[in-house]
Amino acid sequence: MPVYEYTALDVKGNTLSGIVDADSPAGARQKLRAAGNYPVAVTEAVSLSVQQSTLFFKRFRRVGHSELAIMTRQLGTLMAAGFPLVAALDALIPQTRSPQLKNQLTRIKDAIVGGSSFSQALSTVSNTFSPLYINMIQAGESSGTMELVLDRLAEMIEKQQQITQRVTSAMTYPVFMTIIGAGIMLFLITYIVPTIAGLFADMKQVLPVPTRILIAASQLLKLWWWLIPIAIVIIILGFQRVRNTVSGRYAIDSAVLSLPIMGNFLRKLSAARLARTLGLLLENGVSLLSALEIVKNIAGNVLIADAVEAAANKVRQGQGLAGSLGATRQFPALFIQMIQVGEQSGALESLLKKVADLFENEVESALMRMASLLEPVMILIMGVMVGFIVLSICLPIFEMNQLIR
Repeated sequence: MPVYEYTALDVKGNTLSGIVDADSPAGARQKLRAAGNYPVAVTEAVSLSVQQSTLFFKRFRRVGHSELAIMTRQLGTLMAAGFPLVAALDALIPQTRSPQLKNQLTRIKDAIVGGSSFSQALSTVSNTFSPLYINMIQAGESSGTMELVLDRLAEMIEKQQQITQRVTSAMTYPVFMTIIGAGIMLFLITYIVPTIAGLFADMKQVLPVPTRILIAASQLLKLWWWLIPIAIVIIILGFQRVRNTVSGRYAIDSAVLSLPIMGNFLRKLSAARLARTLGLLLENGVSLLSALEIVKNIAGNVLIADAVEAAANKVRQGQGLAGSLGATRQFPALFIQMIQVGEQSGALESLLKKVADLFENEVESALMRMASLLEPVMILIMGVMVGFIVLSICLPIFEMNQLIR
């Protein structure tokens, strides 16, 4: 259904603006008049179906976590101030900067006005709202604590965004150093080395092995440099294709978890994410089995997801959560121990929050250590490569000096 931007006057003569979906401009005006407003201007906005026509551009138009967190926080604040849900959405839509999110909020509001619940309306929109988000809203509707649920959802989204930003900031400098270093090495090998190699060719003497290796590498890169970007694209596309298959994804995720340092890091990150989400769901009245079904989808690794599913099957048979998760051998021992303490004390929700805080702090510390180690490693690699180039160039010069003497 097309979406129209409008400017209208209310019964008091105040100017209103926003968006409304209708079959035609006349239908949009009729809908505005039915709401007691006088339409001044109605223009068609960019259709959401056109925005989503290609997968490539759809990726870049997806609603960001920051926009979703701000919207959730504002909606919770408005409802806590006494606004009904539809009135809160009406107040929120004109303030939303993202056209994608604005369109979606308009559709959600119209679905609610048409008789749907908030959670049902969210499920009709695209993949902006995760199953976790929708189930949390459904729990808030059932318990009558919508404002509290919205605040907790905003906190959770902001927490995930903080972790993502820390990962990005920790990896920015090493990646920048790698790109700059690779560019410098490519310049030296393809421009400087051939110039010096021409001088050595005039000497008509046998060059040392390192010098010959360097000259051969320089000639190879100068002739076939265009194969490098092609090879990178082929590797990336091949990796994505393998990743999209069931067996390929199992093989990749299994290999990643088997790595000595990275595997332990990813297990802690998954444990923190699962503990945070599971505690939030249980605290808002979602049953344990339903919560496990939801957190299985946010594991980020098929082996971890399978472990959660296997644990859910054992819980369904009457076994405890800690023992069921521990039997999979996919989670840190401390994670299992704290869940066991929470089950025995009857404070599983609060213990899960503490587990999430603990492992998030460990993940952040591990990221800082990895970033601090990557810098000297990159400098060492660059030093070795530059040293090899300098040695390869200096060895023939030393031999020339010995011949002159």
